[in-house]
Amino acid sequence: MKILQVNKFHYPRGGADKYYLDLSLSLEKAGHEVANFSMHHPKNLKSPWSKYWLTRVSFNENLGFFAKLKIIGRVIYSLEAKRKFKKLVKDFKPDIIHLHNIYHHISPSILSVARRFKIPVVMHLHDYKLICPNHTLFVGGKNCDSCRGHKYFNCVKKRCLKNSFFASLLVALEMYIHHRVLKIYQKNIALFIAPSEHMKKTCLDFGWDKIAKDKFVVVYNSYSPELILTQGDLNADFQEDYLLYFGRLGAEKGIDTLLNALPATGETLKIVGSGEEDTKLKLKVESLKLRVEFLGYKSGEELRLLITKAKAIVMPSIWQENMPLSLLEAMSLGKTVIASRIGGFPEIIEDGLSGFLFEPGNFRDLASKINALKNYNLNLIGLKAKDRVKDLSPDNNLKEIIKVYSSL
Repeated sequence: MKILQVNKFHYPRGGADKYYLDLSLSLEKAGHEVANFSMHHPKNLKSPWSKYWLTRVSFNENLGFFAKLKIIGRVIYSLEAKRKFKKLVKDFKPDIIHLHNIYHHISPSILSVARRFKIPVVMHLHDYKLICPNHTLFVGGKNCDSCRGHKYFNCVKKRCLKNSFFASLLVALEMYIHHRVLKIYQKNIALFIAPSEHMKKTCLDFGWDKIAKDKFVVVYNSYSPELILTQGDLNADFQEDYLLYFGRLGAEKGIDTLLNALPATGETLKIVGSGEEDTKLKLKVESLKLRVEFLGYKSGEELRLLITKAKAIVMPSIWQENMPLSLLEAMSLGKTVIASRIGGFPEIIEDGLSGFLFEPGNFRDLASKINALKNYNLNLIGLKAKDRVKDLSPDNNLKEIIKVYSSL
């Protein structure tokens, strides 16, 4: 099968990009022909298909008037993307087109090319952009559904994107044109792949049940092939006495809740990751005199060792997490995870059996869960966690994706 994978970044910038890259590699290893369409970026991995790719665009608030006009065209309907995508499609002749994150940098203009050549398109829902202008259903530190019923200009009122009037107006226009005027996704996507039942249900609740209810299928993400359990990883002697958070340092991740819970536990915490909350969190740690170590961004073997040595992993998100790869990676390594009872977390974690759940934003509840760890055999919890996600291997994920392709 010839498959064209499409994503705006061709380097592991985030979980969605990593999944796109891992899937492309897995498909190739399974004997399929894979081409990639993306945007040029200095961090991109090398690709024989880069000659077809889009010029890089940066959404900088300090852009001048004419530069902003150009940005509007790129976001709403990129003629460059359409032209270059058409060239790639004509040369590669794919059987399937698989979209990941194309918003803003690529735009759905490429869908008209797929329709012209009668190539079925599937789209992976890595975030809530299908229903939410700022793609998170989260603004001002709270979960938000103000745009339910296509009321996208609530995004402008709340300045949902970067707290910017221009950026919020642009994404509100983008949503209105794509979903109310052109109906471009509704008309051109054969199937939407949701990585969790929560994502599917949320999209349907926001109105897609009346538009394309039968176009949504659930295929859970897989844990990363980089993080494979090795002999001795579950050995108690190998573990150290610290809690671990790893992921982006953003307000929606609820790290504030975790820091507020720490004084009542006496635990040591290691934080892996980077993001806009970095400085604020470090100042809070200093003011509260907490035992917290900031380790910055880690990946591969270095991250795997930090995860496997931890007593437990804490995922205190306050937004509606879809199906984070970090959760699957931690559980696949046999680790006890304490996570918020929100989004896709409860679909995987059985509270008290294969991990623990607490009320989002409730630091007292989180502290009680952390303090209760001493009452459990964490090796046994870890084994149950590993068993819980054993079917979410990269190989099984590939089989499910191929099944989706074959259904078209």
